[in-house]
Amino acid sequence: MTKLEALVPGSVLEKEQDWWRGAVIYQIYPRSFQDSNGDGIGDLAGIVQRLPYVASLGVDAIWMSPFFSSPMKDFGYDVSDYCDVDPMFGTLADFDAVVETAHGLGLKVMIDLVLSHTSDRHPWFSESRASRDNDRADWYVWADPKDDGTPPNNWLSIFGGSAWQWNPRREQYYLHNFLASQPDLNFHEPQVQEALLDVARFWLHRGVDGFRLDTINFYVHDAQLRDNPPLPAEQRNANIAPSVNPYNHQEHLYSKNQPENLEFLRKLRRVMAPFNAAAVGEVGDAQRGLEIMGEYTAGDDLMQMCYAFEFLAKDQPTPDRIASVMARVDEVAADGWACWAFSNHDVMRHATRWGLTPAAQRAFASLIMCLRGSVCIYQGEELGLPEADVAFEDLQDPYGVEFWPEFKGRDGCRTPMVWEDSNLHGGFSTAPKTWLPVSHDHVHRAVAVQEEDPGALIHHYRRAIAFRHAHPALEKGDHDGVHAEGDVVHFTRRQGDEEIFCAFNLSDTPSELSLPAGSWAPVGAELGGAHVSADNKLHLGPWQPCFAVRGTG
Repeated sequence: MTKLEALVPGSVLEKEQDWWRGAVIYQIYPRSFQDSNGDGIGDLAGIVQRLPYVASLGVDAIWMSPFFSSPMKDFGYDVSDYCDVDPMFGTLADFDAVVETAHGLGLKVMIDLVLSHTSDRHPWFSESRASRDNDRADWYVWADPKDDGTPPNNWLSIFGGSAWQWNPRREQYYLHNFLASQPDLNFHEPQVQEALLDVARFWLHRGVDGFRLDTINFYVHDAQLRDNPPLPAEQRNANIAPSVNPYNHQEHLYSKNQPENLEFLRKLRRVMAPFNAAAVGEVGDAQRGLEIMGEYTAGDDLMQMCYAFEFLAKDQPTPDRIASVMARVDEVAADGWACWAFSNHDVMRHATRWGLTPAAQRAFASLIMCLRGSVCIYQGEELGLPEADVAFEDLQDPYGVEFWPEFKGRDGCRTPMVWEDSNLHGGFSTAPKTWLPVSHDHVHRAVAVQEEDPGALIHHYRRAIAFRHAHPALEKGDHDGVHAEGDVVHFTRRQGDEEIFCAFNLSDTPSELSLPAGSWAPVGAELGGAHVSADNKLHLGPWQPCFAVRGTG
């Protein structure tokens, strides 16, 4: 037996090293996926129950949002025990069942690691705040007040207000980039880094195949605690925070995005390497997201993938915008690998955000499956679920409560998954009341309803995923740049001997386009792909794509 074989299970050794490259990852928000015990909250046993459905979509992996022990002030992103399951979701045995079932269905398992901060209920923080000289005194970011008693600098919390909270016992402020109940860990303390690497080891030995790393660019802060400079109004956007949030008024030069972060990511990569595990990092930066993605995925010793918020933004991507984003990726992340998403648990569902018709939803589903990079789809996206309208009295998200009504928070994209139309809660739960109400606008789009309708969006997602998997150039290939011509975005992907041309009319009006010179054969008829004429002219109907492979003769 080799040293590596002694370290990791045999099944890991058989895992394809770059399984993540071009993978389609299905995001599960555990609270809202399936309730197995009738308490109105989704759980791990419910996920096990529904995994065959997820596998039927043809995806490669699941990413589960946090299920760790937590006071749930931020719904699991405030962790009080990294190495246990919150009783709300089940037990470690239930988690093991998720892994075993997923692997049996051919699905990789990625879990959400929230390393930048913990809950204020975590034992580490309880010890840290007890005094200035205990063993964990420096595990969090503590600082003395200014002479006038105000916080040490001008850093802001993304959830509103100062990023500093006063602690009377230590007579110091502690840093919290999010809620005051989510104190930031001090990554300048080596023991903190090692403790977090131990967390990764714990879950890798439990069988996970990778991690989604929450707020990956928030790990390290400026040790000198310098003030962030103001950001000119013309440079502001609402990519990661709503426009009403003063967080957008600063250039976050010192509160995040520090160069020391790279060394921790290298350590984490070394921990993952024997397991052939992969990570996708969430880059939360409104101005430099793509550049940071490039920095964090460059070479082979950092993260495999990152995603920024360019396609999670408010405005529907136009061909020009898509071409611009992809050109920027080619410029700043040519050596890296993106992971694209249109929806997730933090943003309004894109069917509503962009006001998409059914035809437009199909076009964008086909498009994302053809872009260079990996793909995340969010539970219910394949059903075309719109954003749910959640009344103020039903709100759970503290972010929404803080900025209501200008920003209604994230509850509208987190309402329970709908499985059938014959149940009070869409098949999600038998409880009298669920943690968030099931949207009545969702029930007629339930899985069972769409399975019986050959023309439903769910089948288009299956076909688009299968089409991606059938063409190595789409999964792992390079591209010749992404180009915009009027309402059409087009590009050519290449891998080995395969070359495939993809074009998408992103409008309600017909468009014409010429294929590159050469012999091309149309493919993708199952996705509504246009016919290719003998003179290589394309006539694209509204929201119609075209796919063609170059002939070898």
